[in-house]
Amino acid sequence: LAVLMTCFSVSADRPNILWISSEDNGPHLGCYGDPNADTPHLDALAAKGTRYLNAWSTLPVCAPARTAIITGMYPSSIGAEHMRSMAPVPSELKLFPEYLREAGYYCTNNSKEDYNVPAGDAVWDESSNRAHWKNRNSGQPFFAVFNIGTTHESQIRRRPHTLIHDPAAMQLPAYFPDTTETREDWAQYYDKMTTMDGQVGEKLRELEEAGLTEDTIVVYFGDHGVGLPRSKRSPYNSGLRVPLIVYIPEKYRALAPSDAVPGAQSDRLVSFVDLAPTMLKLASLDVPQHMQGQPFLGADRLAQKSYLFGLRGRMDERYDLIRVIRDKQFLYMRNYMPHRPHGQHVAYMFQTSTTRVWHNRYAQGALAPESSYFWGPKAPEELYDLTADPDEVHNLATSPGRRETLARMRAALANTLTSTRDVGFIPEPDYHTLYDERILYNLARDDDGYPLELILETADIATVSAFDRRLIDRLSHPHPVVRYWAATGILIHDRQADAIPLVQLRTLLDDESPSTRIVAAEILARNGTTDDANAALGTLLELSDVSKNHVTVAVFALNAIDYLDDKAASIQDDLKALPTTGDDVPLRNRNYVSDMLAKILADLKAQ
Repeated sequence: LAVLMTCFSVSADRPNILWISSEDNGPHLGCYGDPNADTPHLDALAAKGTRYLNAWSTLPVCAPARTAIITGMYPSSIGAEHMRSMAPVPSELKLFPEYLREAGYYCTNNSKEDYNVPAGDAVWDESSNRAHWKNRNSGQPFFAVFNIGTTHESQIRRRPHTLIHDPAAMQLPAYFPDTTETREDWAQYYDKMTTMDGQVGEKLRELEEAGLTEDTIVVYFGDHGVGLPRSKRSPYNSGLRVPLIVYIPEKYRALAPSDAVPGAQSDRLVSFVDLAPTMLKLASLDVPQHMQGQPFLGADRLAQKSYLFGLRGRMDERYDLIRVIRDKQFLYMRNYMPHRPHGQHVAYMFQTSTTRVWHNRYAQGALAPESSYFWGPKAPEELYDLTADPDEVHNLATSPGRRETLARMRAALANTLTSTRDVGFIPEPDYHTLYDERILYNLARDDDGYPLELILETADIATVSAFDRRLIDRLSHPHPVVRYWAATGILIHDRQADAIPLVQLRTLLDDESPSTRIVAAEILARNGTTDDANAALGTLLELSDVSKNHVTVAVFALNAIDYLDDKAASIQDDLKALPTTGDDVPLRNRNYVSDMLAKILADLKAQ
């Protein structure tokens, strides 16, 4: 009875909220000016609502992006940035639908969750493919999520498919080679966008037929960029920018900015971490202090962001660490693993014909520079003028005319990393071994346990364009993360260093940090004596055994082996004998080791 009384008390003055999200698509809609798009229902929603021109998904892949949404926090500040990872969080950090439920809302999710944090029973009234706002109590306000997978990466490459959009009419980004496969994949993507638009129309029609259109705020967004290479998984604007359309009925006009007239467009910078606090604000609820986003609706003249923050961590079986920041004109990217290409071989990504054809042309040396960069070593820094260069192919980081902009964006990123207490600089294998599944959110706020400023300084020294001898001294630092970044710097610059510190690196083969052991082994296998190489390969084989090590340790070790190329030829038979999974490997990570082994063994066979 108390619950019903709460429901009735909130229903009169709090709006219903309908969320419709679609997977793996950027703002390729008619209302965003795309000439190839056929999206009448979303265009009509935009005509009576507001289009956001600068909305970002925080991460360019589903699980960590959805984690940013559901927590209102950057996954890098809670240890949840890696694809299909699972980060324990303090009990007081509730997922935002819990607050809505406590206020009397009926909260449903239909049906994908895919978070990198635990979701208990308190989050949703129902989360399934049957969940619907229609199942609420009479008069109860609802918050209902419907996720549409029609535009997902897997659907772009599904064959057979009869194309509706004309491949010849496709406007390809400048970084793609112009091939039949690429044009056909893009045409099929637009076909799927049209189908998805029709599904959005069905949800809106349900709302109208129930007589709830004028009682319901409607929010539509995509979860990250297109399911094609250098968009999904890549933290460029092409991978992070998403469509965001919000319709607020007339009776709730006080919850919208005064300039949000029908058909308006907003250049406000909006991030996925802003969605949770915004929904709470729309429901007249307080925003918890731990949330790192800020409301962009719920009142007039709300504060605006100066920058958006994005990132990349492990993508399936491939490790990377990238941090990105943008304002309304410029995007700045800091690559903390410049020795690994943007286009690392992710098995799932290589199922798409565009990916394979593009990479084959790179291997043949048949690409222009703007198309080749994705597959080669990264620059430590990238800077793009999104107004003059929307495809982000002209890196201005070394341009004398952009030194002031570069310095400003560097400073803004540094401030974000420290203010959010970014724990992504701890290598993921150490999460599950050295830190023994500690709550990283708490660890990050302990300066003694996690000296972030020193770690960031070491990571910066490690990844600049020239070798710095301070790295050698820090190989013996007491803190394991500092040692890891010092070793990573040696690996990045092993061809520039005037003397590889073999003695210290041999010691690190027994380091308490498995990540540091792996980096030291890769350096020694490349640069050491025959005895060093044998010891290093033995270490990597030992750590690649997923039946004896955490899956993230095994995958990290196999990545190192893969980049040794022919120097790993002597352990080919040992690799064949390795197990491909273990009893403790979560189902969502089950293919990572087998995908890595298949790639390594295929490459060794081809040599």
